[in-house]
Amino acid sequence: MVKAIRVHRPGGPEALQLEEVDLAAPGPGEVQIRQKAIGVNYIDVYRRTGAYPAELPFIPGHEGAGQIVAVGEGVDDFDVGDRVAYVGALGGYSEARNIAADSVIHLPKSVGYEQGAVMMLKGLTAQYLLRRTFRVKKGHRVLIHAGAGGVGQLLCQWARALGAKVIATVGSPEKAEIALKAGAQHTILYREENFAERVKEITRGRLCDVVYDGVGRATFPASLDCLAPLGMFVSFGSASGPIEAFDINLLAQKGSLYATRPSLFTYIAKRDDYEDMAEDLLHAIKRGHLTIEAPQSFPLAEAARVHAALESRQTAGSMVLIP
Repeated sequence: MVKAIRVHRPGGPEALQLEEVDLAAPGPGEVQIRQKAIGVNYIDVYRRTGAYPAELPFIPGHEGAGQIVAVGEGVDDFDVGDRVAYVGALGGYSEARNIAADSVIHLPKSVGYEQGAVMMLKGLTAQYLLRRTFRVKKGHRVLIHAGAGGVGQLLCQWARALGAKVIATVGSPEKAEIALKAGAQHTILYREENFAERVKEITRGRLCDVVYDGVGRATFPASLDCLAPLGMFVSFGSASGPIEAFDINLLAQKGSLYATRPSLFTYIAKRDDYEDMAEDLLHAIKRGHLTIEAPQSFPLAEAARVHAALESRQTAGSMVLIP
């Protein structure tokens, strides 16, 4: 038996219930991980509310880090005692879990468990956004919404290291300081300022090559007004609610723009791609292009309180649950 957070019906933070559940031995192709830290992400909120449906009851959580305590049949690349991190199927909010070995990577000793738990989903999201969806290069002008958030800070850091001119929107002066420290050269208080007009001022009318938007409804369609002709709008999250259907001719009217709604799980579906992306991420950390700050940590039993803070957008940076 292990302690885990389960959801029996979609709802608010109170839907997260701490329970004891059975944990079987790992099956073929699986490893069992005794978790040291569990990443908390906005996708966990979407799962809990039913916006991203899951078969009930379920244990939320898609990333974590810990030590392998058992190995299933057919697993050759991992051994008992290995330090690992993962992003993968549901089941993260638990003291221990089984997961497909294909979802796991070796965690270098130079990266702590708490950092490992938050570098996977957020770090690999930053990797595919900056290196695959739109390959940021020196001189590109980049707008990052929610620049003080967990993914936002990583995007600011890495885009700056790649030589981009980084503009970030934030919700408060305190969050502006966080985004600036992360690498943004300019910040915009989107609740007080017209961010599209400010982008025009900051870029002297040249606008941006790409907009990375994890906010959603509150920042669309004004984000399109921040893009230069042939620019790309990348919607990777919906913290303020999903973007409603829109007339695709709007993209032509605003400069033959591109728009995409990518997902990490599509990018890491093939093991080779997953390994390459993780290697690139770890290399960026080693070179100092990316610093995974120590996340805020909370007991596993306080998952509901953490979700309430995350939904109210009162948080900055990354958070982990500690079993």
